[in-house]
Amino acid sequence: MRTATRDHVRTYHLQRLATALDELGLDARVKSTYPPALHIFIPGVSMLTETIICRPGTDEHGRLRWSYHWSWGDELGDTDDPRGAAEKVAEVLAAR
Repeated sequence: MRTATRDHVRTYHLQRLATALDELGLDARVKSTYPPALHIFIPGVSMLTETIICRPGTDEHGRLRWSYHWSWGDELGDTDDPRGAAEKVAEVLAAR
């Protein structure tokens, strides 16, 4: 997959997650730097932020699969469920 196409797909999935986070009251912005990433800010808490990235991989059948990942590399969730990933982010950030 060409880099430009991959970045477009990453941006698309990250934007879907940003929309879900916005619905939960979190401020999220997609940055188009390389690689594209989603920066999440907690309203009123300037020091508390998180960065989410999107990576391609394969499923058990060898098919292309995209997933969200925390800044430390652990998988957050599948891009097929941006709302579920957004709820996990909100839960983790609320605990901090």
